[in-house]
Amino acid sequence: MDPDATSAYLDYSYATSQIPDNEETRSHVPYTSVFLPIFYTVVFLTGVLGNVVLMGALHFKRGSRRLIDIFIINLAASDFIFLVTLPLWVDKEASLGLWRTGSFLCKGSSYMISVNMHCSVFLLTCMSVDRYLAIMYPTVSRKFRRRDCAYGVCAGIWFISCLLGLPTLLSRELILIDDKPYCAEKRSTSVKLAWALVVLIFTFFAPLLSIVTCYCCITRKLCAHYHQSGKHNKKLRKSIKIIFIVVAAFVCSWLPFNIFKLLAIVSGLQQEFYISSAILQLGMEVSGPLAFTNSCVNPFIYYVFDSYIRRAIVHCLCPCLKNYDFGSSTETSDSHLTKALSNFIHTEDFARRRKRSVSL
Repeated sequence: MDPDATSAYLDYSYATSQIPDNEETRSHVPYTSVFLPIFYTVVFLTGVLGNVVLMGALHFKRGSRRLIDIFIINLAASDFIFLVTLPLWVDKEASLGLWRTGSFLCKGSSYMISVNMHCSVFLLTCMSVDRYLAIMYPTVSRKFRRRDCAYGVCAGIWFISCLLGLPTLLSRELILIDDKPYCAEKRSTSVKLAWALVVLIFTFFAPLLSIVTCYCCITRKLCAHYHQSGKHNKKLRKSIKIIFIVVAAFVCSWLPFNIFKLLAIVSGLQQEFYISSAILQLGMEVSGPLAFTNSCVNPFIYYVFDSYIRRAIVHCLCPCLKNYDFGSSTETSDSHLTKALSNFIHTEDFARRRKRSVSL
């Protein structure tokens, strides 16, 4: 596979390096110049509004905030920074791939997209680990689950994400082809492809495995508690539902794009593992915009399925409803889970120790 073709798939802004010929352009005009600008505009408007409201509601909420809210605020900030670059891509798609906003924004917007991609994945991983520790080891994890630790972890994630985005910043450039400007990536080398493969594994597939593992362990413990208690606990069932929805949204948004990205890199490294560039381009054109939507759906997921955040948002937008109950208790689902699972684990450990002492 031609390394120049492979370079089109090395980062999040998949289409900026691919300069199609006239025939290909005509066949993709309805999708690239009509559908994508409309789609990105909708994502931009809903995402900016949703993330600003979410950040404001949690930041200005009276009283103590949950530890998980620190990660949620940082995730919303990361999504917001990415979303403000979308108007540039709307103009790019509407002009059939031409980049008309200069070299600085070509490099800067691609860099911000790369930082957002890494930051989102790492924050979601930390959120899953935090919930795993809170539910599975509520007593032991108290020494680690502190606000200063959470702020330190978030600062470290931003720093690492900014470093991981530097290759994109350095490789992007504004080039002229037939006096037409394109925001493209420099020629790929085998070393660059190998580095891209290592980064992809450790910044997406390894975190994805961690997220799925943590939530599978949590779900198994919740199901064990549910079956042993024999009670129809609505909060526990709702918590399981939230877990599956969060994981499903993450996987559906990111996995297709990164699979095609992995195939493109491997195809560039191993000539015998050849995949048509047309297939990879089609896969990116479909999975790329799907990945963009991840930045706008998170606020709505939290609003619909997290009563704590829903109350914070409604109270922020409508202070006159401050004393309204919204049909839910003041206890959050996370605190309810921690108490329920803590009691279950202590009961389980006590029964195990008692059985061991009787057998002796």
